[in-house]
Parts: sequence; C-alpha cells; structure tokens
Amino acid sequence: MLKQLSTALLVYGPVGIFLGSLIDSLGIPLPAAIDFWMLTIAVKHPQDAYFAALMAVLGSTSGNVALFIAARHGGRWLIKEEVESARTHKFRQWFRRYGLLTVFVPAVTPVLPFPLKVFVISAGAFRTSFTKFLVVVLLARVLRYFGEAYLGLHLGEHAEEFLRRNAWSLLGIALAMALGMYLVIRHMDRDRETVL
Repeated sequence: MLKQLSTALLVYGPVGIFLGSLIDSLGIPLPAAIDFWMLTIAVKHPQDAYFAALMAVLGSTSGNVALFIAARHGGRWLIKEEVESARTHKFRQWFRRYGLLTVFVPAVTPVLPFPLKVFVISAGAFRTSFTKFLVVVLLARVLRYFGEAYLGLHLGEHAEEFLRRNAWSLLGIALAMALGMYLVIRHMDRDRETVL
C-alpha cells in the first residue's frame, strides 16, 4: 500500500514530493522514496529540480514540526518532572544541550536509514527549544534535498549510484558536522560559565 501511495504521489511532481515528505515526516514511513523522487525529478525534469527540493524541505520540515509539537504536548504524561528518576533527569539535561545533534545526523543523511522520528519525538517531549529544533531541521533538510537536486542535475542517472557508493563518506561528513556543532556548543557553554 505504501508503495502504491509513493507511486501515486510521484505523478504530481514537486507537489507530490511536498505531500510525500510531509507524510513521511509525520510518521508514515516511505523509506528512501523522497530521495529517489528528488533524483528522478532532477534527471527527468531538470527545470523542476530546485523547486522540488524546496517542496521536499517545506513538506519534511512541516511534518517534523507537527510531530515535535504533538510530542511536546502529548509527552507531558510520559515525562513527569516530579517523578523523574536521576537517570531520566540526566538524559533530559544532556538532550536539551546536545540532543539536536541526534536530530541533525539522520535528517541530513540520505542513504542510511536512521530513526529520525525517535529523536524528533524526544526533542518535543523533553521541551527542546522550538527555534533551535526548527533551525537544525531546516539546515539538515536544505543540505540534503538541494544537494540531491544538485547531484541529479550534474550526475544524471549516475546520481543514485554515487550516493550508494559514497554512503559511508556522506555519513562521515554528517558526523563531522555534528561533532563540529557539538564542539561549538561546548565552547559557548564554557564561555557562558566563565562570564557567570
């Protein structure tokens, strides 16, 4: 049924990518479908490639924001501060400070399936800053979908093979970016503590 839904949405081009990425980000998995569509549109309809990337970014971001908000409001009963264990409290503090890095890596990596939704729900339930969450998701999705459009335009039908062949390198780049963000956050925290 999900394959039929994917095929039906593909017919609508960039609008179908918007709907597909929205549905996928809300929690109905369409594994690698959006990435495949991006490459297909870039190869077969190059004039629509960047518009399709924009639609994928908007759809995916909207779906992730909706899931985040649902988790923020629905997660109150999951995580009650007054009965929180020491371990949960420690994890909550860690997630507030660094958890968005766990959102960034799966959101930016196109070829290896990572459980992004688990981290989006955690970010909402642990009441992570909405603005920070939105910036991280937008940055990751812009890099991912506009990057795929670029690859599709420049590599043509070899773009998908390029992604598969370089999956681990792309993951390494995403992890290096996340590590860089982590180090910047740590440095900012130290500066803040020094000022106080």
